[in-house]
Amino acid sequence: MAHEKSAIVARLSTFDTAMVVFSLVVGIGIFRAPAIVAAAAGSTELFFAAWVLGGLIALVGALTFAEIGARYARAGGYYRVVAECYHPALAFMLNWCQTLMQGAGAAGVAYIGVDYLGPLVLPPGWQGPHASLIMACALMLVLLVLNYIGIRSGARTQNILSMLKIAMMIGLGVFALLLASRAAPAAAPLIGAAPLRPWSTRLLAALVPCFYAYGGYQLTMNLSADIKDSSRRLPIAIVSGMLAVVALYLLLNLAYQQIIGIDHLPGEKLVAAALARATFGHWGDAVVSVAIFFSAAGFVNATILQMPRTFYAMSEDGVLPKIFRWVNPKTQVQEVGLIAFGVTMLVPAFFLDSFDKLLNYVIFTDNLTLAVVASTLFVLRRRKVASTGFVMPGYPWLPAIYFVCLVAASMRVLVTEPKLALAGTVLFLTGAPLFLLGRGVSR
Repeated sequence: MAHEKSAIVARLSTFDTAMVVFSLVVGIGIFRAPAIVAAAAGSTELFFAAWVLGGLIALVGALTFAEIGARYARAGGYYRVVAECYHPALAFMLNWCQTLMQGAGAAGVAYIGVDYLGPLVLPPGWQGPHASLIMACALMLVLLVLNYIGIRSGARTQNILSMLKIAMMIGLGVFALLLASRAAPAAAPLIGAAPLRPWSTRLLAALVPCFYAYGGYQLTMNLSADIKDSSRRLPIAIVSGMLAVVALYLLLNLAYQQIIGIDHLPGEKLVAAALARATFGHWGDAVVSVAIFFSAAGFVNATILQMPRTFYAMSEDGVLPKIFRWVNPKTQVQEVGLIAFGVTMLVPAFFLDSFDKLLNYVIFTDNLTLAVVASTLFVLRRRKVASTGFVMPGYPWLPAIYFVCLVAASMRVLVTEPKLALAGTVLFLTGAPLFLLGRGVSR
C-alpha cells in the first residue's frame, strides 16, 4: 500500500486559480509589443481593438485548453493528448518544435531585458543591435552556467519577482494617468502606419504581437484536477484571471497612448521606460528599466530550470536517447538536457538578431502547434471521453473560431516573413527522422 499512487487532492480556490492564470499570461511582452502593435495598427481605434480582441481570443483559448485538461488529465501535456488523438510521430514533431520555440521565446525575453538595461550601462556609441545581441547572449550564458553548476533560484524568489513586476505595472499605469498633465512631451519620432493598407490587414498584423503578449493561457489544461468544484469554479477563475490581464494591459496601453501617443509609439521600442521618463523623469526611467531587466532574467532562468524536464519526459517515453535522463548525482543537474536547451536559445538569438524577428519566428510555429492541440477537443468530444467536470461554453463555435484565428495569425507571418515561416516548417519536419532515430536508439 505504501507504494500506491495517491490521488491528487484539489486544493486551489477560485481566487488561487485566477491568480495562477494571471501569472501564466502576464510576462514582459507588454513592455515591448505595444510599439509593434501601434506600428501595425496605424490608428488609436485599431490599436485598442487589437488588444481587446487578442484578449478575448486568449480567453476562449484558455477555456478550450481547460476542457482538454479536464477530459485528458494526464502528465505530459501536449505530447500525450496529441499522441492519443492523432499519432505519436505528430505528437513528437509538435513537441520537438514547441520545445525549441521555448528556447527562442526565452531568447526574445532576454532581448527585451537587455534592451532596457543597455541605455543605462552602455555609452551611446556602443548601443545598437550588435550590443543587444552580445548582452542577450551573455545573459543567457551566465544563467546557463549558474544552472549547470547547480545554483538555482527558488520558487519563492520567482514569486517575489513576479509580484514586484505586477505591482510595478499597475503603479506605472495608474501614476502615469494621474500625472498625465505634468508629463513631458514624447521625444520619439513621428511614425505612422501605411495609410493605404486595409483596416483588416492592419488589424491582423497588430494581433500577431498581441498573441505573443497574451501567451501562456494554454497551460490552464493542467489546472482541472487541482481546483475544488472545478465544473463551477474553473470557468469563473479563468474568466476572472483573463479579464484581469486584459484590464492591466489596457491600463498600460491607455497610459502609453495618453502620454506618448499612438503616432509616436512605434519609435519608442522601450515604451515602459519612455512612459516612466515622461512621467517621473530620468530616475523613473532607470528604476523601471532595471526592474524589467531583472524580471526578464527571472523569466529566462525559470525557463532554463524547467525545460530540461521536457527532454527527460520525452526520453522516458522512448523518443529521445537515454542520455537525456542522465542526472549529475552531485548537482542534480540534467547536464545534457541543459546544454541542448542552451543551444535552442543561443542559435535563434544569434541568427535572428532582433526581437521582432524572434517574435514572428515563435508565433508562426507556436500558433500552429496550439491549433493542432486545440483541435483535439473535437476528437475527445467525438470519442465521448469523460470530463472531470469542466465543459466550456459555446462549443463547437468558440473553439472553431479560436482555431481559425490561430491559423490566420500564422498565415500572416507566412506572407510577411516567408523565410522565418520556412525555417519553422523545416524545424517541424526534422522531428520525423528524429522520432524514428530516438525510437531506435532508446530500444
